[in-house]
Amino acid sequence: MKRESVISQLADKEKVFDFVVIGGGATGLGIAVDAVTRGYSVALFEQNDFTKGTSSRSTKLVHGGVRYLAQGDVSLVLEALRERGLLRNNAPHLVKDQTFLIPCYHWWEGPFYTIGLILYDLMAGKLSLGRSICIGPKRALQTIPRLVSKGMTAGVIYHDGQFDDSRLAMNLVRSAVDGGGCVLNYMKVTDLLKEGNKVSGVVVRDLECDTVYNVKAHSVINATGVFADDILQMNEPGKRRTVRPSQGVHLVLDSSFLESDCAVMIPKTSDGRVLFAVPWHNKVVVGTTDTLMDCPVDEPVALEQEVQFILETAGKYLTKAPKRSDVLSVFAGLRPLAAPRSEGTKTKEISRSHKLIREKSGLITIIGGKWTTYRKMAQDTLDLAIRYMHVPTRDCKTETFAIHGSKPSPDFTDPLYVYGSDAEEIKQLSQSSPEMGEKLHPDYDYTVGEVVWLIRNEMPRTLEDVLARRLRILFMDARAAMAMAPQVASILARERGKDINWQEKQLEAFNKVASNYILN
Repeated sequence: MKRESVISQLADKEKVFDFVVIGGGATGLGIAVDAVTRGYSVALFEQNDFTKGTSSRSTKLVHGGVRYLAQGDVSLVLEALRERGLLRNNAPHLVKDQTFLIPCYHWWEGPFYTIGLILYDLMAGKLSLGRSICIGPKRALQTIPRLVSKGMTAGVIYHDGQFDDSRLAMNLVRSAVDGGGCVLNYMKVTDLLKEGNKVSGVVVRDLECDTVYNVKAHSVINATGVFADDILQMNEPGKRRTVRPSQGVHLVLDSSFLESDCAVMIPKTSDGRVLFAVPWHNKVVVGTTDTLMDCPVDEPVALEQEVQFILETAGKYLTKAPKRSDVLSVFAGLRPLAAPRSEGTKTKEISRSHKLIREKSGLITIIGGKWTTYRKMAQDTLDLAIRYMHVPTRDCKTETFAIHGSKPSPDFTDPLYVYGSDAEEIKQLSQSSPEMGEKLHPDYDYTVGEVVWLIRNEMPRTLEDVLARRLRILFMDARAAMAMAPQVASILARERGKDINWQEKQLEAFNKVASNYILN
């Protein structure tokens, strides 16, 4: 997957793609994969790196949404549970069964949550991951030793899915490119092409070399998430905003804070939300918050009150109460919620269902949704687009499509399991010479060979791309990422034929971003 060969598809100025997708997050990539598997031509443009925004900053769960069931949003839960099962079948190397425990401290909570979660299981049908059961406090503490025991009346065990968001995204990129798609990062859409009052393509600028392309398409899809209004303004200046970003923050702690492979779910925090503590790559991801923000930014930063809320809430339930100094990484992401009709609407009251908008110009915009339902969002978007296009209708194939890297029965103890069927190539490269087998950090298994493979096969353009969204180390341990940065920058510069000046600028830019992931 070389950027140069992919971008060559844009050389023919007369070519008309069936679809141009703007945005390289979960939704946009899902649309690109859906399009190529149906046999359509597609070009996707992302102004930063793939999943630079919302889609790399999730709670790492593929879930039906227990709290949406409590809110009565049954249709969303049914859809998400079905998609959870399909995704586990289609990407078993990245999506796995995760056991959760709800600690109960009032007599009524055990039976109340058990009944609700049995209903949750029944709604999943044949795609259920396991049965929910109520257990006594003794067994609950054996399951997660670090839970506060005082006052515990019961524990409720249930099952959901856990995954690695950016790794799944990269496999979707590979799937789309394998199918002939033109999928590119660092390509900024600067305007829409129009014939009369109809959108007929996009003007896109390659941010690496400043080349501008006019790319024609039968249908243009705006899947830019929190930045959807930027594209809508190109189509109709002055249009009322459609998206209101909501910030969610996560703290990453050492695994000793749970001492268990089981996750914790607190169903009702002091502000009425849900708090998760989820094992992830031998760490614990704790979150999240839900704070309405005024406008989207490329690199959101956790607010002090969000950090305090998570630390204080986690401290009420864990015997080893986390402190600021325990946080290995803190990351913030922006959810693209449909803008509320009234300013007083709380984010937890806004539906997470996705919403499709078709403009008079033919531009289609998709907003809302979540990682779990990305495939269904893509299908709904393409089905709508095809309805208005003069092309043959073809059925969706992604329900049973094996995503690139798909590998049945993976060994989750292998550090390279996230690469699925590609792992063998990485192992061979790492074993090809002493230099390739060299570890990048004493506390982690990453090798020079792994980084070289990523650079050659997954289109990272910057140091941040490698450390944040390929290796994932910035999201797990920001200080370790900064320690690895000089050597990785050197490898990247060598592989890309860049000089020492470029290398130093990459280091400076990465350290500036990484500093936001560390609590001072």
